[in-house]
Amino acid sequence: MKLRRSVVLFTLIVTSLLQTQAFAQKSTSPQAPASPAGKSSLTSVAVRAVNADGNLSADGVVEAVRNTVISAQIAGAIVQLPVQAGDVVKAGQLLVRMDARAAQQEFYASKAQVDAARANLAVAEKDYERQKLLFEKNYISQAQLDRALAQFKSASAQANAQIAQAGAVQTQSGFYTINAPYNGIVAEMPSAVGGMVMPGKPIMTVYDPKELRVIVTVPQARVSQLKSDQHFQIEFPSLPAAQRFVKPKKMTVLPLSDASTHTVQVRFDLPADIQAVNPGLFARVNFALQAETNETKSASAQRLYVPRSAVIRRAELHAVYVINSQGKAILRQVKPGPVMANEQEILSGVAAGEMVAVDPLAAANASKLVAK
Repeated sequence: MKLRRSVVLFTLIVTSLLQTQAFAQKSTSPQAPASPAGKSSLTSVAVRAVNADGNLSADGVVEAVRNTVISAQIAGAIVQLPVQAGDVVKAGQLLVRMDARAAQQEFYASKAQVDAARANLAVAEKDYERQKLLFEKNYISQAQLDRALAQFKSASAQANAQIAQAGAVQTQSGFYTINAPYNGIVAEMPSAVGGMVMPGKPIMTVYDPKELRVIVTVPQARVSQLKSDQHFQIEFPSLPAAQRFVKPKKMTVLPLSDASTHTVQVRFDLPADIQAVNPGLFARVNFALQAETNETKSASAQRLYVPRSAVIRRAELHAVYVINSQGKAILRQVKPGPVMANEQEILSGVAAGEMVAVDPLAAANASKLVAK
């Protein structure tokens, strides 16, 4: 008895709201001619029944294809941190600067050692040239010439070693500044100015917002049934209705199974111009599966779908207008299920093949005319 009263109350509320909208629309538009008795001029569609085993819903998350953890190669104190979490950075932009005074002094010392080595090399080269002239005039022995040549080669090797060491010190001094590797967004910033960083310790995280993908896992037994030519619509339930469904660019099934969960990872590349989608956002993907046999398809349960526009939503109550055999639109309460693309799954309240009105407002107007 209580259930009947709630249904009647819900019917009166929805009908009153729709009739109010219809009256406003009627006052601003010319009245349409009445339909012949026994026939319905409403646009309607049949409740679509789908094999329950022919669909698979998988939950996943968004991740960045290029996600870089910025860390230092050497130890040092942070003296400049010009970006913060959420900032947009360009490729080559300064991200971190560390105290490089000690490294700068080492570089100056190495440069001085290079100058000294080059001076010794010049002296050894001139001495060798003099010893060679004396040897040609038979003033010195071969041993003295060989000794001068050895000193020249030793000075040349020492000069080359000092130059290489100075180059290494100069390269190491460049580690005290870190620049952005590409255009992106700073996602995390666990460091602050004055903090001490160590090699491999994360300073910040940067990702590329133009290269995102959705990662879902599919059971191994279902991978062979995935249809490669189907038109996917990835759903982001937390986003507004205008941004909730996105068509991916590409689907990739990884040729590797997880031994612990017995699942396979499927990746969906998202468009580069997608808005309001960030790494970590919850996503849902509905797959259409290939039926194995006709016997399996006929024996499995059925899922019912109607257009999303046909469902009336008022708070926690949902209803549709069902067209009966006399062409009349009857308001009926339903229990909704998950949304799949532009369709709403109906768990109870309608049967497969029943006709439902696509436009509830037009159905309310038709019901009002029939009542008169």
